[in-house]
Formats: sequence, C-alpha cells, structure tokens
Amino acid sequence: MAYVFKNAQGKIVAASAAESFGNGWAFVDDNSKEYLEFLEDTLAESAPFRESDLQMARVVEDLISMLIDKNVIRFTDFPEAAQKRLNDRQSMRKRTQLSKLVDDSDDIIFS
Repeated sequence: MAYVFKNAQGKIVAASAAESFGNGWAFVDDNSKEYLEFLEDTLAESAPFRESDLQMARVVEDLISMLIDKNVIRFTDFPEAAQKRLNDRQSMRKRTQLSKLVDDSDDIIFS
C-alpha cells in the first residue's frame, strides 16, 4: 500500500509508503507500474548522493580510528550504541579484507 501525489499533468511527484498527507494524495497498489517507475527514477537521481554518503561514512570511520589511535579520544567516550556500530563496522571490514586475500578467479595466466 502506498500513497502518491501527482502534479497537474498527472505525473507522480511525491510518494509515501504508509501515509496520506491530505488532499491530493491518492492510494495506489505497491505493484503499480507508475509507482514503481517513480521509485526507480527517484533512486537513480539520488545514486550520486548515496555513493557520496557511503564514501563520507568511510572517511568518518577512518577519522575516528585515527583519533583513537592518537589518544585524542577514547573509544569509551562514545555511547554504547556507537561503540557497537563501530565494532560491527570494523569486524565487517576485517572479514572483507580477509576474503580478498583468496582469489577464486580462473583468469590466471602463467608464463
């Protein structure tokens, strides 16, 4: 179930997954072709921002690690929820780095 708002030309310009915001909002089926196209277009438009957010998160994560390593801040200065997130991210990064050590590709060329 979703709600959409259309402009004067009948094109969807806003959507809400669960809430109608008053006059002009209409209920549509989640599988509506028009609704799905709107979602795809919206995701495509925001792709550069999502990629930038991911890169910025990595910068912030590295900055925190550097500040902890230099004893500028302590890990325990962060709230418990933040400590858990930082530990989870660090664990994921280590697992990813370890998985890249083994190359399963068959594109090995011997000379």
